[in-house]
Amino acid sequence: MRLIQNMTSIAESAPPPAPPRAIRMAVIGGSGVGKTALVVRFLTRRFIGDYERNAGNLYSREVQVDGEQVTIQVQDTPGVEMTDNAINLPDHVTCSIQWADAVVLVYSTTDRRSFDLIEQLHRQVARSGGANMPPVILLANKSDLLHLRRVDPQQGQLLASALGCSFYEVSASEDYSQVHQAFHRLCRQLAQQQPPATPPPPPPATSSTEKRRSPLIPRPKSPNMQDLKRRFRQALSAKVRTVTSV
Repeated sequence: MRLIQNMTSIAESAPPPAPPRAIRMAVIGGSGVGKTALVVRFLTRRFIGDYERNAGNLYSREVQVDGEQVTIQVQDTPGVEMTDNAINLPDHVTCSIQWADAVVLVYSTTDRRSFDLIEQLHRQVARSGGANMPPVILLANKSDLLHLRRVDPQQGQLLASALGCSFYEVSASEDYSQVHQAFHRLCRQLAQQQPPATPPPPPPATSSTEKRRSPLIPRPKSPNMQDLKRRFRQALSAKVRTVTSV
């Protein structure tokens, strides 16, 4: 019984495990560049060719990063449009930039207009982040569609160098490893920058004696044997006197 109580005491005093660290990313780019396909490919390894119009879904999954279990949260965003040489940035995109720990800018190698958006989107990220601008990577999607290419790899690399960010040319439909490498490197960078999650403080320690006594109902005091004998003699004497008087 004492062993069980001691084991219970140890289990109750142990601090609860720390929740997995969360890494938040926002994926931003023009309409039809394959943002949702890239996110789903990274998190599930699957490629789905057709999607409904992007409403800004949040995807989440726990993965291993350098041996640590972390929660990856990826915010997909509606496509950004350009009108009269100015970008039309939905409020949801602005909020996603401010929420994220890192930003993934995406354009399609088959769409020159989506490439032209990138520089303005990067300025918007810098403006929203201020002094704490999040890390940014540049992804060129649909590299497998060579016959429809409108942006050369060298142009993407030059733009990334000018913006000071990493560049990856990938195909969400043809090569999972390219997509995984780009996102995973960004996750590693964020994991190294962020402090590890700390568990909540343990509850106040309680002595084993208190733990053993606390669930027990207090026992009533045992009667004193000497007192019982004294009362018995008194009762017997009273009975003898009554008989004698009769």
